[in-house]
Amino acid sequence: MAGTNTLPVVVIGAGPIGLAAAAHLLERGLEPLILEAGPAPAAAIGQWRHIRLFSPWQYNTDAAAVRLLSETGWTAPEPAALPTGGDLIDRYLTPLAALPAIASRLHTGARVIAVTRQGMDKTHSRNRNSTPFVVRVEHADGDVRDYQAAAVIDASGTWSTPNPLGTSGLPAVGEAAAAAHISSPLPDVLGRGRAGFAGRTAVVIGSGHSAANTLINLADLATQEPGTRIIWAIRGTSAAKVYGGGDADGLAARGRLGSRLRTLVESGGVELHTGFGIASIEAADAGPVTLTATDGRTLQADVVVPATGFRPDLKILQELRLELDPGVEAPRRLGPLIDPEFHSCGTVEPHGAAMLSHPEQDFYIVGMKSYGRAPTFLLATGYEQVRSVAAALAGDREAADTVQLELPETGVCSSDIGTSCDVPAAASAGFVAETSGGCCGTPEPLLIGFPTGLAHGRSGDN
Repeated sequence: MAGTNTLPVVVIGAGPIGLAAAAHLLERGLEPLILEAGPAPAAAIGQWRHIRLFSPWQYNTDAAAVRLLSETGWTAPEPAALPTGGDLIDRYLTPLAALPAIASRLHTGARVIAVTRQGMDKTHSRNRNSTPFVVRVEHADGDVRDYQAAAVIDASGTWSTPNPLGTSGLPAVGEAAAAAHISSPLPDVLGRGRAGFAGRTAVVIGSGHSAANTLINLADLATQEPGTRIIWAIRGTSAAKVYGGGDADGLAARGRLGSRLRTLVESGGVELHTGFGIASIEAADAGPVTLTATDGRTLQADVVVPATGFRPDLKILQELRLELDPGVEAPRRLGPLIDPEFHSCGTVEPHGAAMLSHPEQDFYIVGMKSYGRAPTFLLATGYEQVRSVAAALAGDREAADTVQLELPETGVCSSDIGTSCDVPAAASAGFVAETSGGCCGTPEPLLIGFPTGLAHGRSGDN
Protein backbone atom coordinates (compact mmCIF):
# COMPACT_ATOMS: atom_id res chain seq x y z
CA MET A 1 0.00 0.00 0.00
CA ALA A 2 2.95 2.30 -0.73
CA GLY A 3 1.97 5.95 -1.04
CA THR A 4 -1.52 5.45 0.35
CA ASN A 5 -0.87 3.79 3.70
CA THR A 6 -2.29 6.72 5.68
CA LEU A 7 -5.73 5.90 4.28
CA PRO A 8 -8.04 3.20 5.65
CA VAL A 9 -8.63 -0.22 4.19
CA VAL A 10 -12.28 -0.35 3.14
CA VAL A 11 -14.03 -3.60 4.03
CA ILE A 12 -17.28 -4.08 2.10
CA GLY A 13 -19.73 -6.07 4.20
CA ALA A 14 -20.10 -6.59 7.96
CA GLY A 15 -20.91 -10.27 7.91
CA PRO A 16 -18.69 -12.82 9.63
CA ILE A 17 -15.90 -12.56 7.04
CA GLY A 18 -15.97 -8.77 6.84
CA LEU A 19 -15.85 -8.36 10.62
CA ALA A 20 -13.05 -10.93 10.82
CA ALA A 21 -11.14 -8.96 8.18
CA ALA A 22 -11.49 -5.83 10.32
CA ALA A 23 -10.21 -7.70 13.39
CA HIS A 24 -7.13 -8.91 11.52
CA LEU A 25 -6.45 -5.46 10.08
CA LEU A 26 -6.59 -3.95 13.57
CA GLU A 27 -4.12 -6.53 14.86
CA ARG A 28 -1.81 -5.54 12.01
CA GLY A 29 -2.01 -1.87 12.90
CA LEU A 30 -4.09 -1.02 9.83
CA GLU A 31 -7.21 1.15 9.88
CA PRO A 32 -10.40 -0.54 8.63
CA LEU A 33 -13.49 1.27 7.39
CA ILE A 34 -16.38 -1.20 7.34
CA LEU A 35 -19.34 -0.49 5.05
CA GLU A 36 -22.49 -2.57 5.52
CA ALA A 37 -25.47 -2.15 3.20
CA GLY A 38 -27.95 -3.53 5.72
CA PRO A 39 -29.37 -1.78 8.77
CA ALA A 40 -27.27 -3.92 11.11
CA PRO A 41 -24.21 -6.16 10.94
CA ALA A 42 -24.80 -9.58 9.35
CA ALA A 43 -28.05 -8.39 7.80
CA ALA A 44 -28.02 -11.21 5.25
CA ILE A 45 -27.70 -13.89 7.93
CA GLY A 46 -30.60 -12.21 9.69
CA GLN A 47 -32.80 -13.34 6.82
CA TRP A 48 -32.05 -16.99 7.57
CA ARG A 49 -31.53 -16.82 11.32
CA HIS A 50 -33.88 -19.80 11.76
CA ILE A 51 -31.53 -22.15 9.89
CA ARG A 52 -29.13 -24.35 11.87
CA LEU A 53 -25.60 -24.53 10.51
CA PHE A 54 -23.96 -27.85 9.65
CA SER A 55 -20.63 -26.86 11.18
CA PRO A 56 -20.16 -26.51 14.96
CA TRP A 57 -18.99 -23.35 16.69
CA GLN A 58 -15.33 -24.38 16.48
CA TYR A 59 -15.42 -23.70 12.72
CA ASN A 60 -17.58 -20.58 12.87
CA THR A 61 -15.50 -18.08 14.84
CA ASP A 62 -12.36 -16.28 13.74
CA ALA A 63 -9.21 -16.29 15.89
CA ALA A 64 -8.53 -12.54 15.71
CA ALA A 65 -12.18 -11.74 16.41
CA VAL A 66 -12.16 -14.08 19.41
CA ARG A 67 -9.01 -12.40 20.74
CA LEU A 68 -10.78 -9.03 20.58
CA LEU A 69 -13.89 -10.41 22.27
CA SER A 70 -11.94 -12.20 24.97
CA GLU A 71 -10.56 -8.89 26.20
CA THR A 72 -14.10 -7.94 27.24
CA GLY A 73 -14.87 -11.13 29.17
CA TRP A 74 -16.93 -12.63 26.33
CA THR A 75 -17.82 -16.28 26.88
CA ALA A 76 -17.22 -18.50 23.89
CA PRO A 77 -20.01 -20.92 22.96
CA GLU A 78 -19.54 -24.66 23.37
CA PRO A 79 -17.19 -25.62 20.47
CA ALA A 80 -19.14 -28.74 19.49
CA ALA A 81 -22.59 -27.12 19.54
CA LEU A 82 -24.40 -26.33 16.28
CA PRO A 83 -25.55 -22.70 16.09
CA THR A 84 -28.44 -21.31 14.14
CA GLY A 85 -27.96 -18.21 12.04
CA GLY A 86 -29.60 -16.29 14.89
CA ASP A 87 -27.13 -17.75 17.38
CA LEU A 88 -24.25 -16.71 15.15
CA ILE A 89 -25.57 -13.14 15.16
CA ASP A 90 -26.65 -12.87 18.79
CA ARG A 91 -23.79 -14.70 20.49
CA TYR A 92 -20.87 -13.74 18.24
CA LEU A 93 -21.36 -11.16 15.50
CA THR A 94 -23.41 -8.59 17.43
CA PRO A 95 -21.01 -8.55 20.40
CA LEU A 96 -18.09 -8.34 17.97
CA ALA A 97 -19.60 -5.44 16.05
CA ALA A 98 -20.39 -3.63 19.32
CA LEU A 99 -16.76 -3.55 20.45
CA PRO A 100 -15.53 0.07 20.40
CA ALA A 101 -12.65 -0.86 18.10
CA ILE A 102 -15.13 -2.20 15.53
CA ALA A 103 -18.21 -0.02 16.15
CA SER A 104 -16.25 3.20 15.71
CA ARG A 105 -15.23 2.07 12.23
CA LEU A 106 -18.53 0.53 11.11
CA HIS A 107 -21.14 2.27 8.95
CA THR A 108 -24.48 0.50 8.48
CA GLY A 109 -27.01 1.50 5.84
CA ALA A 110 -24.00 2.17 3.61
CA ARG A 111 -24.38 0.47 0.25
CA VAL A 112 -21.28 0.46 -1.97
CA ILE A 113 -22.30 1.29 -5.53
CA ALA A 114 -18.87 1.53 -7.20
CA VAL A 115 -15.15 1.04 -6.60
CA THR A 116 -12.50 2.70 -8.76
CA ARG A 117 -9.17 4.56 -8.58
CA GLN A 118 -9.12 8.28 -7.90
CA GLY A 119 -9.26 10.12 -11.21
CA MET A 120 -8.81 6.89 -13.22
CA ASP A 121 -11.02 4.44 -14.98
CA LYS A 122 -9.75 0.93 -15.64
CA THR A 123 -7.99 1.94 -18.89
CA HIS A 124 -5.37 4.10 -17.11
CA SER A 125 -2.11 2.43 -16.04
CA ARG A 126 0.43 5.13 -15.15
CA ASN A 127 0.87 5.43 -11.36
CA ARG A 128 -2.18 3.23 -10.89
CA ASN A 129 -0.84 1.16 -7.99
CA SER A 130 0.07 4.25 -5.97
CA THR A 131 -3.25 6.00 -6.59
CA PRO A 132 -5.90 5.69 -3.85
CA PHE A 133 -9.08 3.77 -4.38
CA VAL A 134 -12.37 5.64 -4.38
CA VAL A 135 -15.36 3.80 -2.92
CA ARG A 136 -18.70 5.39 -3.73
CA VAL A 137 -21.37 4.77 -1.10
CA GLU A 138 -25.09 5.43 -1.03
CA HIS A 139 -26.23 5.93 2.56
CA ALA A 140 -29.67 5.10 3.92
CA ASP A 141 -30.65 8.77 3.93
CA GLY A 142 -29.98 8.99 0.19
CA ASP A 143 -26.69 10.83 0.58
CA VAL A 144 -23.96 9.64 -1.83
CA ARG A 145 -20.35 10.02 -0.73
CA ASP A 146 -16.92 9.01 -1.99
CA TYR A 147 -14.38 7.50 0.42
CA GLN A 148 -10.67 7.19 -0.34
CA ALA A 149 -8.96 3.94 0.57
CA ALA A 150 -5.48 2.46 0.52
CA ALA A 151 -6.93 -0.98 -0.21
CA VAL A 152 -10.32 -2.63 -0.60
CA ILE A 153 -11.51 -6.01 0.70
CA ASP A 154 -14.86 -7.03 -0.82
CA ALA A 155 -16.63 -9.35 1.63
CA SER A 156 -20.13 -8.45 0.46
CA GLY A 157 -21.24 -12.03 -0.18
CA THR A 158 -23.78 -13.21 -2.75
CA TRP A 159 -27.09 -13.36 -0.83
CA SER A 160 -28.55 -10.36 -2.67
CA THR A 161 -28.04 -11.92 -6.12
CA PRO A 162 -29.72 -15.34 -6.27
CA ASN A 163 -29.62 -17.34 -9.47
CA PRO A 164 -32.78 -17.33 -11.60
CA LEU A 165 -35.16 -20.27 -11.73
CA GLY A 166 -34.82 -20.74 -15.48
CA THR A 167 -32.30 -22.80 -17.39
CA SER A 168 -29.20 -21.52 -19.21
CA GLY A 169 -28.54 -18.99 -16.46
CA LEU A 170 -31.52 -16.89 -17.52
CA PRO A 171 -34.84 -16.25 -15.80
CA ALA A 172 -37.66 -18.50 -16.95
CA VAL A 173 -40.15 -16.88 -19.28
CA GLY A 174 -42.65 -15.14 -17.04
CA GLU A 175 -40.47 -15.38 -13.92
CA ALA A 176 -40.49 -11.64 -13.26
CA ALA A 177 -44.27 -11.44 -13.67
CA ALA A 178 -44.70 -14.30 -11.19
CA ALA A 179 -42.51 -12.65 -8.51
CA ALA A 180 -45.42 -12.40 -6.06
CA HIS A 181 -45.58 -16.21 -5.98
CA ILE A 182 -41.82 -16.68 -5.46
CA SER A 183 -40.51 -16.67 -1.89
CA SER A 184 -37.10 -15.62 -0.65
CA PRO A 185 -34.39 -18.29 -0.43
CA LEU A 186 -34.51 -20.25 2.84
CA PRO A 187 -37.93 -18.94 3.97
CA ASP A 188 -38.89 -19.36 7.62
CA VAL A 189 -41.81 -21.65 6.91
CA LEU A 190 -42.30 -22.60 10.58
CA GLY A 191 -42.06 -19.04 11.87
CA ARG A 192 -42.28 -15.65 10.18
CA GLY A 193 -43.38 -17.09 6.82
CA ARG A 194 -45.75 -19.75 8.12
CA ALA A 195 -48.95 -18.16 6.83
CA GLY A 196 -47.65 -18.20 3.28
CA PHE A 197 -47.13 -21.99 3.31
CA ALA A 198 -49.68 -23.52 5.69
CA GLY A 199 -52.29 -25.56 3.82
CA ARG A 200 -50.83 -24.61 0.44
CA THR A 201 -48.81 -26.31 -2.29
CA ALA A 202 -45.15 -25.37 -2.34
CA VAL A 203 -42.68 -26.28 -5.07
CA VAL A 204 -39.03 -26.16 -4.01
CA ILE A 205 -36.59 -25.72 -6.89
CA GLY A 206 -32.97 -26.78 -6.44
CA SER A 207 -30.72 -29.67 -5.50
CA GLY A 208 -28.63 -28.35 -2.63
CA HIS A 209 -28.76 -28.14 1.12
CA SER A 210 -30.83 -24.97 1.01
CA ALA A 211 -33.52 -26.99 -0.74
CA ALA A 212 -33.12 -29.82 1.78
CA ASN A 213 -33.53 -27.48 4.75
CA THR A 214 -36.71 -25.97 3.32
CA LEU A 215 -38.18 -29.34 2.37
CA ILE A 216 -37.65 -30.74 5.86
CA ASN A 217 -39.16 -27.65 7.48
CA LEU A 218 -42.13 -27.90 5.13
CA ALA A 219 -42.53 -31.55 6.12
CA ASP A 220 -42.67 -30.50 9.77
CA LEU A 221 -45.28 -27.87 8.85
CA ALA A 222 -47.35 -30.46 7.00
CA THR A 223 -47.70 -32.53 10.17
CA GLN A 224 -49.27 -29.49 11.84
CA GLU A 225 -51.20 -27.96 8.95
CA PRO A 226 -53.42 -30.33 6.93
CA GLY A 227 -53.48 -29.68 3.21
CA THR A 228 -49.83 -28.61 3.02
CA ARG A 229 -48.38 -30.28 -0.07
CA ILE A 230 -44.65 -30.43 -0.83
CA ILE A 231 -43.19 -30.81 -4.32
CA TRP A 232 -39.46 -30.91 -5.06
CA ALA A 233 -38.25 -30.25 -8.60
CA ILE A 234 -34.63 -30.71 -9.65
CA ARG A 235 -32.89 -30.60 -13.02
CA GLY A 236 -30.73 -33.64 -12.39
CA THR A 237 -31.77 -37.22 -12.90
CA SER A 238 -31.07 -38.19 -9.29
CA ALA A 239 -31.22 -36.60 -5.85
CA ALA A 240 -28.39 -38.79 -4.53
CA LYS A 241 -26.04 -35.82 -4.27
CA VAL A 242 -28.34 -34.05 -1.84
CA TYR A 243 -28.87 -37.16 0.26
CA GLY A 244 -25.13 -37.17 0.87
CA GLY A 245 -23.06 -39.77 2.63
CA GLY A 246 -25.07 -40.20 5.80
CA ASP A 247 -22.79 -41.50 8.54
CA ALA A 248 -19.75 -41.01 6.26
CA ASP A 249 -20.17 -37.25 6.30
CA GLY A 250 -17.66 -35.45 8.52
CA LEU A 251 -20.34 -32.91 9.43
CA ALA A 252 -22.86 -35.10 11.21
CA ALA A 253 -25.71 -32.61 10.90
CA ARG A 254 -25.26 -32.50 7.14
CA GLY A 255 -25.35 -36.29 6.96
CA ARG A 256 -28.53 -36.47 9.05
CA LEU A 257 -30.18 -33.83 6.88
CA GLY A 258 -29.64 -35.87 3.72
CA SER A 259 -30.76 -39.10 5.35
CA ARG A 260 -33.98 -37.55 6.60
CA LEU A 261 -34.75 -36.04 3.21
CA ARG A 262 -34.27 -39.40 1.52
CA THR A 263 -36.77 -40.92 3.96
CA LEU A 264 -39.32 -38.18 3.25
CA VAL A 265 -39.08 -38.78 -0.49
CA GLU A 266 -39.29 -42.56 -0.17
CA SER A 267 -42.31 -42.29 2.13
CA GLY A 268 -44.15 -39.90 -0.19
CA GLY A 269 -44.04 -36.95 2.19
CA VAL A 270 -42.10 -35.07 -0.47
CA GLU A 271 -43.06 -35.50 -4.12
CA LEU A 272 -39.86 -35.53 -6.20
CA HIS A 273 -39.72 -34.59 -9.89
CA THR A 274 -36.34 -35.14 -11.55
CA GLY A 275 -35.14 -33.76 -14.89
CA PHE A 276 -37.37 -30.72 -14.38
CA GLY A 277 -35.65 -27.72 -15.93
CA ILE A 278 -38.01 -24.76 -15.81
CA ALA A 279 -38.78 -23.13 -19.16
CA SER A 280 -41.65 -20.85 -18.11
CA ILE A 281 -43.78 -19.73 -15.18
CA GLU A 282 -47.33 -18.55 -15.77
CA ALA A 283 -49.16 -16.65 -13.08
CA ALA A 284 -52.93 -16.44 -13.34
CA ASP A 285 -54.91 -13.52 -11.96
CA ALA A 286 -55.94 -15.73 -9.07
CA GLY A 287 -54.92 -19.18 -7.93
CA PRO A 288 -51.71 -21.12 -8.43
CA VAL A 289 -48.87 -20.55 -10.85
CA THR A 290 -48.00 -23.10 -13.52
CA LEU A 291 -44.38 -24.18 -13.97
CA THR A 292 -43.59 -25.73 -17.35
CA ALA A 293 -40.47 -27.83 -17.82
CA THR A 294 -38.32 -27.85 -20.95
CA ASP A 295 -39.81 -31.25 -21.82
CA GLY A 296 -43.39 -29.97 -21.51
CA ARG A 297 -44.30 -31.37 -18.09
CA THR A 298 -46.14 -28.99 -15.78
CA LEU A 299 -46.50 -28.43 -12.05
CA GLN A 300 -48.84 -26.11 -10.21
CA ALA A 301 -47.96 -24.29 -7.01
CA ASP A 302 -49.26 -21.64 -4.67
CA VAL A 303 -45.71 -20.65 -3.78
CA VAL A 304 -42.33 -21.37 -5.39
CA VAL A 305 -39.18 -21.56 -3.27
CA PRO A 306 -35.95 -20.78 -5.15
CA ALA A 307 -32.99 -22.83 -3.92
CA THR A 308 -30.94 -22.44 -7.08
CA GLY A 309 -27.84 -20.87 -5.61
CA PHE A 310 -26.30 -17.44 -5.88
CA ARG A 311 -23.89 -15.47 -8.01
CA PRO A 312 -21.55 -12.53 -7.30
CA ASP A 313 -22.59 -8.95 -8.02
CA LEU A 314 -19.67 -7.67 -10.09
CA LYS A 315 -21.29 -4.45 -11.30
CA ILE A 316 -19.77 -2.39 -8.51
CA LEU A 317 -16.30 -3.55 -9.60
CA GLN A 318 -16.49 -2.82 -13.31
CA GLU A 319 -13.84 -0.06 -13.15
CA LEU A 320 -11.29 -2.36 -11.52
CA ARG A 321 -8.86 -4.68 -13.26
CA LEU A 322 -10.09 -8.12 -12.25
CA GLU A 323 -8.87 -11.54 -13.32
CA LEU A 324 -11.75 -13.98 -12.93
CA ASP A 325 -12.25 -17.61 -13.83
CA PRO A 326 -14.49 -17.58 -16.92
CA GLY A 327 -16.72 -20.31 -15.55
CA VAL A 328 -17.37 -19.74 -11.86
CA GLU A 329 -16.41 -16.02 -11.72
CA ALA A 330 -14.01 -16.59 -8.82
CA PRO A 331 -10.46 -15.20 -8.77
CA ARG A 332 -8.67 -16.88 -11.67
CA ARG A 333 -6.24 -18.97 -9.59
CA LEU A 334 -8.97 -20.19 -7.26
CA GLY A 335 -11.62 -20.97 -9.87
CA PRO A 336 -10.30 -24.31 -11.13
CA LEU A 337 -9.96 -25.61 -7.57
CA ILE A 338 -13.60 -25.04 -6.64
CA ASP A 339 -15.44 -25.49 -9.95
CA PRO A 340 -18.21 -27.99 -9.07
CA GLU A 341 -18.39 -29.10 -12.70
CA PHE A 342 -15.06 -30.86 -12.20
CA HIS A 343 -14.43 -30.87 -8.45
CA SER A 344 -17.51 -32.35 -6.91
CA CYS A 345 -15.49 -33.75 -3.99
CA GLY A 346 -14.46 -30.23 -3.04
CA THR A 347 -10.90 -30.83 -1.90
CA VAL A 348 -10.08 -27.16 -1.49
CA GLU A 349 -6.51 -26.13 -0.81
CA PRO A 350 -5.89 -23.61 1.92
CA HIS A 351 -5.52 -20.33 0.10
CA GLY A 352 -4.93 -16.69 0.85
CA ALA A 353 -3.76 -13.43 -0.63
CA ALA A 354 -1.61 -14.91 -3.40
CA MET A 355 -4.46 -16.97 -4.84
CA LEU A 356 -7.04 -14.21 -4.32
CA SER A 357 -5.04 -11.38 -5.89
CA HIS A 358 -6.02 -9.51 -9.05
CA PRO A 359 -4.14 -7.26 -11.47
CA GLU A 360 -5.69 -4.47 -9.38
CA GLN A 361 -3.10 -4.25 -6.63
CA ASP A 362 -4.38 -4.20 -3.03
CA PHE A 363 -7.88 -5.29 -4.01
CA TYR A 364 -9.26 -8.64 -2.82
CA ILE A 365 -12.58 -10.47 -3.02
CA VAL A 366 -13.00 -12.73 0.01
CA GLY A 367 -15.64 -14.90 1.63
CA MET A 368 -18.59 -16.38 -0.25
CA LYS A 369 -18.16 -13.87 -3.06
CA SER A 370 -14.64 -15.17 -3.68
CA TYR A 371 -16.22 -18.49 -4.69
CA GLY A 372 -18.18 -16.77 -7.47
CA ARG A 373 -20.88 -19.15 -8.66
CA ALA A 374 -19.39 -22.19 -6.92
CA PRO A 375 -22.02 -23.14 -4.36
CA THR A 376 -20.18 -24.27 -1.23
CA PHE A 377 -18.25 -22.15 1.22
CA LEU A 378 -17.24 -22.66 4.84
CA LEU A 379 -16.65 -19.79 7.24
CA ALA A 380 -13.33 -21.32 8.27
CA THR A 381 -12.12 -20.89 4.69
CA GLY A 382 -13.00 -17.20 4.73
CA TYR A 383 -11.32 -16.59 8.07
CA GLU A 384 -8.04 -17.96 6.73
CA GLN A 385 -8.46 -15.87 3.58
CA VAL A 386 -8.72 -12.59 5.49
CA ARG A 387 -5.92 -13.48 7.90
CA SER A 388 -3.64 -13.90 4.89
CA VAL A 389 -4.94 -10.78 3.12
CA ALA A 390 -4.40 -8.61 6.21
CA ALA A 391 -0.84 -9.93 6.48
CA ALA A 392 -0.21 -9.14 2.81
CA LEU A 393 -1.53 -5.58 3.15
CA ALA A 394 0.70 -5.09 6.19
CA GLY A 395 3.72 -6.22 4.17
CA ASP A 396 4.21 -9.53 5.99
CA ARG A 397 4.61 -11.70 2.94
CA GLU A 398 5.79 -14.74 4.88
CA ALA A 399 2.66 -14.82 7.04
CA ALA A 400 0.47 -14.11 4.02
CA ASP A 401 1.91 -17.07 2.11
CA THR A 402 1.85 -19.52 5.03
CA VAL A 403 -1.76 -20.61 4.80
CA GLN A 404 -3.32 -23.31 6.93
CA LEU A 405 -6.83 -24.66 7.06
CA GLU A 406 -8.54 -27.29 9.15
CA LEU A 407 -11.77 -28.63 7.74
CA PRO A 408 -14.16 -31.32 8.94
CA GLU A 409 -13.35 -34.77 7.62
CA THR A 410 -15.82 -36.32 5.21
CA GLY A 411 -15.99 -39.31 2.93
CA VAL A 412 -18.54 -37.69 0.65
CA CYS A 413 -16.35 -37.11 -2.36
CA SER A 414 -18.21 -38.10 -5.49
CA SER A 415 -20.59 -36.31 -7.80
CA ASP A 416 -22.61 -39.50 -7.42
CA ILE A 417 -22.71 -39.08 -3.64
CA GLY A 418 -24.07 -42.07 -1.77
CA THR A 419 -23.41 -44.53 -4.57
CA SER A 420 -19.63 -44.44 -4.96
CA CYS A 421 -16.55 -43.53 -3.00
CA ASP A 422 -18.52 -42.95 0.18
CA VAL A 423 -15.89 -44.24 2.57
CA PRO A 424 -14.29 -42.13 5.28
CA ALA A 425 -11.25 -40.15 4.23
CA ALA A 426 -7.96 -40.52 6.07
CA ALA A 427 -8.04 -38.66 9.36
CA SER A 428 -5.90 -35.55 9.71
CA ALA A 429 -5.68 -32.52 11.96
CA GLY A 430 -5.71 -30.22 8.98
CA PHE A 431 -3.65 -29.45 5.95
CA VAL A 432 -0.99 -26.93 5.08
CA ALA A 433 0.07 -25.24 1.84
CA GLU A 434 -0.82 -26.95 -1.41
CA THR A 435 -2.14 -30.49 -1.75
CA SER A 436 -3.29 -32.50 -4.71
CA GLY A 437 -5.22 -35.63 -5.46
CA GLY A 438 -8.35 -36.93 -7.10
CA CYS A 439 -11.73 -37.56 -5.61
CA CYS A 440 -11.66 -41.28 -5.26
CA GLY A 441 -8.01 -42.23 -5.36
CA THR A 442 -5.82 -42.78 -2.33
CA PRO A 443 -5.86 -39.49 -0.43
CA GLU A 444 -2.70 -37.53 0.13
CA PRO A 445 -1.66 -37.68 3.81
CA LEU A 446 -2.66 -34.07 4.55
CA LEU A 447 -5.81 -33.85 2.45
CA ILE A 448 -9.29 -33.46 3.82
CA GLY A 449 -12.16 -33.17 1.36
CA PHE A 450 -15.63 -31.79 1.77
CA PRO A 451 -18.41 -31.81 -0.82
CA THR A 452 -19.11 -28.90 -3.10
CA GLY A 453 -22.38 -28.26 -4.88
CA LEU A 454 -24.32 -28.78 -1.68
CA ALA A 455 -24.53 -25.64 0.46
CA HIS A 456 -26.85 -23.70 -1.81
CA GLY A 457 -27.37 -26.02 -4.76
CA ARG A 458 -26.55 -25.35 -8.41
CA SER A 459 -28.92 -23.82 -10.89
CA GLY A 460 -27.46 -25.80 -13.78
CA ASP A 461 -26.66 -29.12 -12.18
CA ASN A 462 -27.36 -32.15 -14.34
